[in-house]
Amino acid sequence: MPKLNRPPLPVITEHDTPMPMRDGTVLRGSVHRPAEGGPFPALLVRTPYGEDSFRTAPVLPALRAGFAVVLQHCRGRGTSDGEFRPWLDEGADGHDTIGWITSRPWSNGEVVMSGMSYLAGCALQAAATRPPGLKAVVAAMTPHDFHDGLKYHGGAFALGSALNWGAFQAMLGLLHAAEAGEDVGPALGEVLRVLDDQETAVRTLPVGDVPGIPWWGDWTSHVARDAYWEGLAETLRHDRVEVPVMHVAGWFDLFLAGTLENHRRLGGPLVIGPWSHLAPGATGTGRLFFGAAASAQAIGLEERQMAFLRGEDDGPAVRIFVMGDDVWRDEEAWPLERAVGTPYYLHADGLLSPEPPSAAEPAVFVFDPRDPVPTVGGPTLLADPTNVGPQDQRDVERRPDVLCYSSEVLTSDVEVTGPVSVALHAETSAASTDWTAKLVDVHPDGRAMSVIDGIVRVLVPSGTFVVDLVATSQVFKAGHRIRVEISSSNFPRFDRNPGTGRAGSGEADLVVQHQKVHPDSYITLPIVPRRAAP
Repeated sequence: MPKLNRPPLPVITEHDTPMPMRDGTVLRGSVHRPAEGGPFPALLVRTPYGEDSFRTAPVLPALRAGFAVVLQHCRGRGTSDGEFRPWLDEGADGHDTIGWITSRPWSNGEVVMSGMSYLAGCALQAAATRPPGLKAVVAAMTPHDFHDGLKYHGGAFALGSALNWGAFQAMLGLLHAAEAGEDVGPALGEVLRVLDDQETAVRTLPVGDVPGIPWWGDWTSHVARDAYWEGLAETLRHDRVEVPVMHVAGWFDLFLAGTLENHRRLGGPLVIGPWSHLAPGATGTGRLFFGAAASAQAIGLEERQMAFLRGEDDGPAVRIFVMGDDVWRDEEAWPLERAVGTPYYLHADGLLSPEPPSAAEPAVFVFDPRDPVPTVGGPTLLADPTNVGPQDQRDVERRPDVLCYSSEVLTSDVEVTGPVSVALHAETSAASTDWTAKLVDVHPDGRAMSVIDGIVRVLVPSGTFVVDLVATSQVFKAGHRIRVEISSSNFPRFDRNPGTGRAGSGEADLVVQHQKVHPDSYITLPIVPRRAAP
């Protein structure tokens, strides 16, 4: 049995250590290093979330692995000087901080970086500047692009997460300014009203009129990927990243697509668990419990990350948690080569089947953006942290503006592992509309548990539109049914499409949208052949 009580590790800790940047701005943070030995390689973690986020950093594991640890506040946050500008300064500041670290007498000239979400973005942006001394990065649950997959998905604005995160960052900025002696009372009150009543804030029309968030106008007015987003993209050039990167993702994380794309572009080991953004490494997400084996601790994820940062990782190329079977499985690559993309058609009578339809009549529904289909679960980052992951969709499915297509009761297990998309042959009466799709696991007791979902915004009345549901690894067990839901909103995860085709539409401009979905529409499921029992 391993000893649970290890002897204390003598450590030297320096708080609020100044670290000058190239433009003269002084950033600050804490430095933790072993009291004996050296020089040491260093683990750098950069955060915009203040001192509290330092408490969750892997300081002790890193120290035990032989690293010194530098925890730094991004500019304009914590005790660092300067103005916080989301994503804009992180590459250069990370580069300069690595240079500062390697100049310390306790440093051996080698630095690694690690983080989740924005912190992982900081690491990748620094890596893209090719700083001398950087050796490896662990990047968990982070987007690959600041427009696609962060603020926009399929052309729709990621309203709920943008509002929740943006208002929180605005509040941190005002608190930082207040500590510097500025009068921020009116502005702080405005932001706190948004944070306290996000249900009202997300219904603001035009969407760009939400108050109190300094960057809100930029995010909402630059709908297309234009020069604004291209400028930010220059700070995350994958083709300039030369160090090895380990990627960690969650099946219910809103940045699953980004993590998978980072892995595709950069290579390196990939781990995907049944986790959400706010509960990485947990044993359950939403309304489902996946068992104790689902935890990050069960697979020694933290230990493996440290081994990777030391250049000693010998783990599998890909490790995924297969939901339904509720087991971890090692793979040679992602996506799985043995997965067979299989179309399941949306029949006019509500059947979901691999057999092509014979009837040609479309299914119809009416969508009114004044009464949008609510977000129930999924890869969310909303004000309600419990509205995430697998949730029962039966109340949603009772709505007249949600179409449901269900398979026959399965007589054997069906494993779906890999990228999933829906090709909709559809029509609308409006100048613009959204098409949403959701994959659902229907249990024998009637529970309709969400698996993955997606959206696409279109500006033409008819055509075949592809809705990207990203990916999953889900075994639909014998006795269950596979279901697909089709509608035109998922609010407030995404903003409402007013139907006008024009930016800046207000409440009075909202257009009722008459929708048709033709039965030659289909979902492509990557079906993995089941291995025979020994």
